[in-house]
Amino acid sequence: MEIRHLEYFSEVARQLSFTKAASTLHVSQPSISKAIKNLETELGIPLFYRSKQLELTDAGKAVLVNAQHVLRAFQNLTAELSDITELKKGEIKIGIPPIIGAAFFSKIISQFKALYPTVEILLTEVGSKMIKQGVDDGSLDIGLICNTPLKNSSFEAVQVIKDPLMLIVHDEHPLAVYSEIHLADLEYEPFILYRDDFTLYDRILEECSKNEFYPNIVCQSSQKDFMIEMVEAKLGIALLPSKIANSIHNERIKTLKLRHSNLNLELGLIWKRNKYLPFAVKEFINLAEPVVELK
Repeated sequence: MEIRHLEYFSEVARQLSFTKAASTLHVSQPSISKAIKNLETELGIPLFYRSKQLELTDAGKAVLVNAQHVLRAFQNLTAELSDITELKKGEIKIGIPPIIGAAFFSKIISQFKALYPTVEILLTEVGSKMIKQGVDDGSLDIGLICNTPLKNSSFEAVQVIKDPLMLIVHDEHPLAVYSEIHLADLEYEPFILYRDDFTLYDRILEECSKNEFYPNIVCQSSQKDFMIEMVEAKLGIALLPSKIANSIHNERIKTLKLRHSNLNLELGLIWKRNKYLPFAVKEFINLAEPVVELK
């Protein structure tokens, strides 16, 4: 049974004429007659009384009611698919690390919403490790992740930002007199660090290990504002991306560069490899690539 057979049957039942139905549908009368005959054979029961005046049988009336339901559902489906492909509706589930929030990504989000205002963007703030898990299990469509090599993985990716980490200290801290320091100079400092579900946590520990020390972690957080407040309270030092560090408007906070450092916030947009992507998600990725520039 095919949708077009139900369309032919429904039109013949409405017109009570094979000839008029053929004219309305712009198909030949033999094609309609054959389709109705095939439908009757498949159902095992006649749908019309074929006398001088074509008339629906009781079975034909029952089939007509259900055929109209099926056709309406199919029309609704095609209309909805059209809306989705034309980006009139849909949603995108995006994971963003809370330590950066939308600071690095607000431009692309605002541009996408301006182009497609009816597509809903759902943002979830979690660490990069949880974002990868969410993209992998399908609870997220795409994710913005930090400092993660993705070669030979189950993800496709495009890098959008590379931003060096900088040190922030209280302006009364002994290091505040310098404009830049080496990571090794922080061996005995109390660190306000990212939570251990953040990839930056692993990267900082890795770089500290290369400099032959393990950081003295006194506090961990997922919120940059809280980390800044802890530094202001003289509870420790923190490493933040330069875009965030340089935007701190607090006279009690001093920002220093890290000399010869390999510590960067490398943000990449990822999605699951070999998985169907909704049209809205594809368009978001296409829009992100040329708009968000590397630093």
